[in-house]
Amino acid sequence: MVKTVKDKQADDERKVLFELQRNSNNSIEAIAKRCGLSRQKVFRIIKNLEKNHVIWGYTAIIDEQTQGLQKFEILVKRSLQALEKKTVDTVTLSQLEPEYESMGIFIESSFYLHGEYDWALIFTAQDIRHATKFRSFLLEHFPGVITKVNLMQILFTQREHYIFNPNPTKLHEML
Repeated sequence: MVKTVKDKQADDERKVLFELQRNSNNSIEAIAKRCGLSRQKVFRIIKNLEKNHVIWGYTAIIDEQTQGLQKFEILVKRSLQALEKKTVDTVTLSQLEPEYESMGIFIESSFYLHGEYDWALIFTAQDIRHATKFRSFLLEHFPGVITKVNLMQILFTQREHYIFNPNPTKLHEML
């Protein structure tokens, strides 16, 4: 079956995206070699993906424990009360970020959900006490908006951003 130019272009983009997800720190040359594409073509594909916001950015995955931090997740269930524009702006524009960062809270990921809970936050904190303060902070800043908050500590990350943890023996020690 003959592929159209658009099909070929989509395949090339998928190959490049897969390689970037595996290790975005690889050189253009290494990505091109693994994809079977020219260096120039890979460069153009990446720039186009960035321009079209298919790629939002690049990050390093760290081991929080080496930094003296612990990882947590908060699940938030909101009330049926209609949200005021100010509340939506506060959340979407991260206006409270300086306040919770001063508490030692750094949000890694934030998700709007469909299901039992409406929002999920994955963040790092020094310990459970700081994570609990952050939980209280959310309840104080959004009165009447939040009906339930579930705080959990993430004990082990097996895979993050498509990357397997390089030290899987830590999980064996926990189990």
